[in-house]
Amino acid sequence: MKEKNMKKLVIVESPSKSTTLSKYLGQDYFVMSSKGHVRDLSTFTGKGRTGIDIDKGFIPNYVVLKDKKDTVKSLQEAAAKASHVYLATDPDREGEAISWHLADILGLDLSLSNRVTFNEITKDAVLSAIDQPRAVDMNLVKSQENRRFLDRIIGFQLSSLLKRKIRSQSAGRVQSVALKLIVDRENEINAFVPRHFFKISAKFEKNRVAFDAALVNEKGKEIEFDHEQEALDTLSTLSKTMSVKELNTSKGTKKSKLPLTTSSLQQEMATKYNFQAKKTMRIAQKLYEGVKVKDETVGLITYMRTDSTRLSPQFIEQAFNYIEQEFGSEYKGYVKKAKADDSIQDAHEAIRMSTIAYTPESIRNFLTNDEFKVYNFIYYRTLASLMANAKTLTTQVKFASNDATFLASGVVVTFDGYLKVYQTFESSKDKALPLLKEDESIDAKSIDKTNHSTKGPSRYTEASLIKEMELNGIGRPSTYATIVETIVTRGYVETVVNEEGSKTKGFKPTPQGLLTDSKLREHFDNFINVNYTASLEKELDDIAEGKLDPLTNLNRFYKEFSALMKKADEEMEKIEPEKTGDLCPKCQLPLVYRYTKTNERFVGCSGFPNCDYSTFDKETMVDEPCPDCGHPLVKRKARNGKTFVGCSNYPTCTYIKKQPLVFTGNMCPECGSALVMRKSRYGKDFEACSAFPKCRYINKEKK
Repeated sequence: MKEKNMKKLVIVESPSKSTTLSKYLGQDYFVMSSKGHVRDLSTFTGKGRTGIDIDKGFIPNYVVLKDKKDTVKSLQEAAAKASHVYLATDPDREGEAISWHLADILGLDLSLSNRVTFNEITKDAVLSAIDQPRAVDMNLVKSQENRRFLDRIIGFQLSSLLKRKIRSQSAGRVQSVALKLIVDRENEINAFVPRHFFKISAKFEKNRVAFDAALVNEKGKEIEFDHEQEALDTLSTLSKTMSVKELNTSKGTKKSKLPLTTSSLQQEMATKYNFQAKKTMRIAQKLYEGVKVKDETVGLITYMRTDSTRLSPQFIEQAFNYIEQEFGSEYKGYVKKAKADDSIQDAHEAIRMSTIAYTPESIRNFLTNDEFKVYNFIYYRTLASLMANAKTLTTQVKFASNDATFLASGVVVTFDGYLKVYQTFESSKDKALPLLKEDESIDAKSIDKTNHSTKGPSRYTEASLIKEMELNGIGRPSTYATIVETIVTRGYVETVVNEEGSKTKGFKPTPQGLLTDSKLREHFDNFINVNYTASLEKELDDIAEGKLDPLTNLNRFYKEFSALMKKADEEMEKIEPEKTGDLCPKCQLPLVYRYTKTNERFVGCSGFPNCDYSTFDKETMVDEPCPDCGHPLVKRKARNGKTFVGCSNYPTCTYIKKQPLVFTGNMCPECGSALVMRKSRYGKDFEACSAFPKCRYINKEKK
């Protein structure tokens, strides 16, 4: 019998979190990491290799992940010696499921109170959680397990069908609905017919303040002319000398936004800093788990996977005291509440800083540039949400030009309120007007006809797609980034510039994406749609709350799904691979075009899997040998969708050809190196220093 030591074992998910907790808990505890999930469903048993015995009542066959066998062995040895084991995985369904898997593997009694959760990794929060353990919540575990069952069944069986029939790489309960949204938007764009019209505007300047006014009707609405000649005829009747015939002022308020959820953080970081959702979550995870500040490791923000805008009463009190001391009592606001929404779980607070004391400026030297951007925004967005509304004064001026009326508007902030800390994050087009008086005469610098067209819907960006998914109850905070990444890497969508001159890129469905969506609509419209996916999320929430039997949920789903699968297998037309016209050098069967998981085309034998011959598509071959090994170079596509030229002998040879520099003949004024032409991520050419990244000079006049 192994001798027990008196230390208590605490198991967390990530190694960095274990370092932070070790310092908080002291010598009576030792902290280890599971490094995420340790078990998953087998891929070798069950119907369709789902790892689930569906016929016997959805019995799972869990196996320890290959790369976690050593981790599990170490945890088992440590648990056998420990006086007590605490399961401190993340405070969500996935974390609860990981705790259950660990308890099962380690042989822990599930009736014991050994589950601890904390929303923020601060010393007080961790010690408080250790003092208040609870039993593993089996309702949460069953909810996560049902989600895993559904995703595995739909993902494996539907993906297998699509691979056989139309060579699509995958389908899924949520990813296919995200693709459907993108295809619907593309159809709207293609169907949109723009309307062209004309307006008339005047430009003024007084006391060095420039402002514009628009020609309006009696109700104050801008006049739109359908025909250019109508606008020109009206323009000929107008006088540049105008008089102020009416002047109105009104007081208003600007309200700050709610605290951050996972979705709103991803959207804001994409809009403000062009961060991909995956990048934002990676940085937020680091800030949550702990950053070394001076001599201690500190968790700087609360848990970053949440759909709630709620803040704890203790934090609100702390923030109000800070606002009053730092800015004055007039800046103290009130607690804002989101509209009631049944899809919001509200298990955790909004994303906020762990403590007011760590201002972004005070710890900037301990953060990378990207970490600072995320933390800075979280800090001031949270603070602003509890500050007073800004007050404004709006002025509207009507000018008379013969029998016509022009209208100008201006807004002045009379009390900055929350803008005291949030102004840098909130762009405003409001412009102040110069001092004007009624009956005053003023000359317009110009009166012109302007051309306009109605704009159709824009393609979804990553930020707007996540917002749409959240509004429709599709997916959960922990899955948004993965869903978007999947449809890109599967080659179902590509990113294109939304409009000429724009920096924003949107998702456009590829031909394979359109085909996949078309077949799913034809055969699985009952499952692959917004309403069903949202209702299924609601059922999973009901399971988590103990309101719905998990087996009832699964049986109801599978009865309908299996019937549709059988029908689709019989009726869906199989697309045969396109022949290249050449024969296989190994077995003399015809060669055909095939596709990788990232939708890259290659040539393979039609006799696969009996013959495994494959080669690169001739259209991707570059007429140039690899300088490292002599094999031909080929055009390849990276996981992010970008094209590059690399060796065809990969992975044996990892050579990647660098793009040749195009010298402009000019020299860098900062370091003396040659200037070259480069291309931005938006496809725009610009002149910059060839010594980048040591020198970051950009010629802003020659973009």
